Amino acid sequence: MKNLKFLIIGMYFGVLIIKSEALSWFRIQEMFRLQSFHMYGIFGSAVLVGSITVFLIRKYQLRTFSGQDVILQRKPLQPTAHIIGGVLFGFGWVLTGLCVAPIFALVGTGYIAAAPILMSTLLGVYVYGQFRESLPH
Repeated sequence: MKNLKFLIIGMYFGVLIIKSEALSWFRIQEMFRLQSFHMYGIFGSAVLVGSITVFLIRKYQLRTFSGQDVILQRKPLQPTAHIIGGVLFGFGWVLTGLCVAPIFALVGTGYIAAAPILMSTLLGVYVYGQFRESLPH
């Protein structure tokens, strides 16, 4: 019961992704071909919401649901790691036509074709966890 609110928020997020057509392979291809603003508008609104959220957290010193302080600290700039990670993420996104969040929404809506992609994503997370200590961070 403690995590019910998170389940509800996650379900709401899934519905939002589905209704915004962010799951649409066609919309994702439009974005990569620079033929439509639709997906860039979704990303832009996410950046705006995130920026406002960080501003409010800092201004009002908001706490987590469990009452702990929210600590926002800058991470060091690591161009090589960021470029390699971004390229790998981008290749995976282009090859599958899916980002991480829509994979869960697609599986949840019954698109069985997304299941192998979900399993590959989970395998990738596991492999990363195994090699995390030896990777540059």
